[in-house]
Amino acid sequence: MAMMQEFKEFAMKGNVVDLAVGVIIGGAFGKIVDSLVQDVIMPPIGRIFGGLDFANYYLPLNGQATTMTLVEAKKAGAVLAYGNFLTILLNFVILAFIIFQMVRLMNKARRSEPVAPAPAPVTPEDIVLLREIRDSLQQNARNGGDLAK
Repeated sequence: MAMMQEFKEFAMKGNVVDLAVGVIIGGAFGKIVDSLVQDVIMPPIGRIFGGLDFANYYLPLNGQATTMTLVEAKKAGAVLAYGNFLTILLNFVILAFIIFQMVRLMNKARRSEPVAPAPAPVTPEDIVLLREIRDSLQQNARNGGDLAK
């Protein structure tokens, strides 16, 4: 029972919840970037490099024909699927760039918020009077120490 209470306290901490939200949003955002790369960016690049689906570019390692799709070539033996690797690498670069821009904007927003200096606390009147008395006594002591003057 105590372990369940301890787990509940751990799971409800702000950092854990924030991390969970970040992971979920990051996963969804990763799917958006993956779709952007595979459905929008890679088809024109594949067209430039010969009109094939770029993810299907591979080097056969077991003598497979290069006219087969990647799935068929993998069934026939080992292949070096460099097109798929380049697609995933491009996904990573785009995602890293977008996250960099988001962090950059967040840092800029934090810096642009001017921090107002805290107002000086008002000294209570009794403290002011005590300081005046102290200063007067010090001045008297310097002048010979006669309080009757």
